[in-house]
Amino acid sequence: MLITDKLINKINETGNPTVVGLDPRLNYIPEYITSKYYEKYGFTPKAAAKSMLKFNKKIIDAVFDIVPAVKPQIAMYERYGIDGIKAYIKTCEYAAEKGLIVIGDIKRSDISSTAEAYSDAHLGECTVGDKSYSTFKHDYVTVNAYLGSDGVTPFLKDCQKYGKGIFVLAKTSNPNSGEIQDLLTDGKPVYEKMGELIEKWGAEFIGENGYSSVGAVVGATHPQQAKTLRQAMPHTFFLVPGYGAQGGRAEDLAVCFDKNGIGAIVNSSRGIIAAHMKDEYKDCFGSEKDFALAARQACIDMKNDLRRCI
Repeated sequence: MLITDKLINKINETGNPTVVGLDPRLNYIPEYITSKYYEKYGFTPKAAAKSMLKFNKKIIDAVFDIVPAVKPQIAMYERYGIDGIKAYIKTCEYAAEKGLIVIGDIKRSDISSTAEAYSDAHLGECTVGDKSYSTFKHDYVTVNAYLGSDGVTPFLKDCQKYGKGIFVLAKTSNPNSGEIQDLLTDGKPVYEKMGELIEKWGAEFIGENGYSSVGAVVGATHPQQAKTLRQAMPHTFFLVPGYGAQGGRAEDLAVCFDKNGIGAIVNSSRGIIAAHMKDEYKDCFGSEKDFALAARQACIDMKNDLRRCI
């Protein structure tokens, strides 16, 4: 079974097209967690990384049965060096153990030889002597294809070899994406040209639900462009960032789904993992130790919000 069929099955099982973005910041983490590690390791990257991992595990424990996937953003961990990377790897492993689909938000790309190394690390295996090792427990990774096809081909090969998937940046959610992605070339904006390439790259990876393991990142903050891409990319599954904190609404991103209500998964990061800091959840989850319960309720609320529009 292709990975996107597995993802769709998980979405159907939970009834929830939500992916939880595990992008922790230290100010999101309750003091009772951070103080323990500061006391043991001082104000160090190791203490920060240990705090992040503990926080992530609590969130995962609270939501693994009601969402299909998580999406850790690697930059949030890389800032703490090797200790942060260890926390990232252990977060991915723990999520996988809980049965969640793991989407590594790494946005990698480069010339072909370097892209091959990135793909070996994040989707495939590295070889040392006669031994092979899998470093990161990813089911998908995000890929920046704006360097061209040679930066994507290694990832496609590993999708085929290891049964993995990728989400390629098409129309991103950031406010200034249009500076490049909306430029016209041959009468079409660049993001549409990218969409055509993504649909082409995925032609050999289409599963039983009609969607490819080569997906696209399409921001909820640009609904008209998303509508255009959905029509032009009937076999491409969308990863949709921008819901909630970035301004995307359920009404805006409904165009990312097909007539059967599938075809996309919607990310929320701080709206879920920092829900305990929002006024609407403080009354019910006032204790700092209830932060994971607040995250769970935010997932349920997001599910209900999305379902009224798709």
